Amino acid sequence: MARLALACAACAGAACPSRAFSTRDQVTAISARASDDYVRATLPEGGLKPEYYAFAEGGHWTGAVSDASIDGLKFIEVARAIAGPLKDQAYLPARDAQKTNLLIVVYWGRTRTAESTKDSMAVQNLAKESSNLAGATGSLQQKQIAQADAIGMSGPGMVCGHIQASTDFELINSKISADNSTSSAMAVVSAGNSQRDQVDARNALMLGFDTAWKDTEGLAGTPLAHRREDLIMELEQQRYFVVLMAYDFQLMWKEKKHKLLWETRYSVPERGTSFDKYLVSMTRRASQYFGRNSRGLMHLDLPEGHVEVGEVKSLGALP
Repeated sequence: MARLALACAACAGAACPSRAFSTRDQVTAISARASDDYVRATLPEGGLKPEYYAFAEGGHWTGAVSDASIDGLKFIEVARAIAGPLKDQAYLPARDAQKTNLLIVVYWGRTRTAESTKDSMAVQNLAKESSNLAGATGSLQQKQIAQADAIGMSGPGMVCGHIQASTDFELINSKISADNSTSSAMAVVSAGNSQRDQVDARNALMLGFDTAWKDTEGLAGTPLAHRREDLIMELEQQRYFVVLMAYDFQLMWKEKKHKLLWETRYSVPERGTSFDKYLVSMTRRASQYFGRNSRGLMHLDLPEGHVEVGEVKSLGALP
């Protein structure tokens, strides 16, 4: 295992892309946790004492549609992009298994989202069946009112109001049919909502939104309902994400035990971005939480790349 892990680390030590991309209007969502007994040591002169790591490929989640900015990326390319921000936090690629502190398992991908409720065929069908039910109910009520008026107008020397049984049965059958169709449509919508909640919960767990997901349960109908609505809106965007899970390498290598020391989950909305161009920027933004506890979900703006043009100076005449 050490040979494979160290080979990954050696590759990660290669030059990684560092170009800054314009990221206006983009926000990185970050969730980080660290074990209570994980503490970074510091150097006598200040700064963090370096820790050495090896990479391991955790897996790649693919979206529902093809995406050239992420589908074609190999693990080594993702590892190279992450290695730079790791170095900024004094995490360095290992060369010696005896000195390796961490095994960092890398997951990346694009989330899959449920069909939007308002645009779903089930909701459109429910609207149609509800309209049919309202029409059938209205027709039956109008017929019953007309019959009541006819009976009320009957008096001495007048013919008693006449009830047309066949017409009533047709209207009643029409309403019963509409009732049944509406109930079926509501059941389909309910099943769709349940599936949507399951997809949202799965994405919340992968992206690190799980604590916020639990904290906002039961807020519907309260002044804080917007918190749940905002969270659902964010989860139901397709998002690019990276998950880093750092294990105790020595414990895993020597005793075959898994101890998670820290994890960082970060993501950006897919719309208006491309994974290959934003990977370094989003990782650099999240890197301040590597090995730390964010104590909840954080939202940080991505830095905007720009060029400053200084004063023009003459270098003299060329021969």
